[in-house]
Amino acid sequence: VQLVESGGGLVQPGGCLRLSCAASKFTFSNYWMYWVRQALGKGLEWVSAIEPGGGSTYYPDSVKGRFTISGDSAVNTVTLQMDSLKPDDTAVYYCAVSRVFSVTVTDYDYWGQGTQVTVSS
Repeated sequence: VQLVESGGGLVQPGGCLRLSCAASKFTFSNYWMYWVRQALGKGLEWVSAIEPGGGSTYYPDSVKGRFTISGDSAVNTVTLQMDSLKPDDTAVYYCAVSRVFSVTVTDYDYWGQGTQVTVSS
């Protein structure tokens, strides 16, 4: 499995950004897919999940209503639409997968290399 994130960058508070994760050597319908972030000096935080094949989605309270995860099985890509961004959203964002749903990030089987998101004026 190979996961490659893209779409990070610098955005002002209140702005939006869209991240993409392209998966290869991978059967989209077999895995839960997640976005996980890590702010400087802090631990990993799960921020979204989508069930195998791109169905139900899940979010922690910290991003619910602002972030939206979606999947396209035809091109094996998962996206994260981030709206109403705050400085606290600044972090490296990773795409990850697992065969069984978990909010414990150490349970995830494969990870991308990450993409930096910076929210600042």
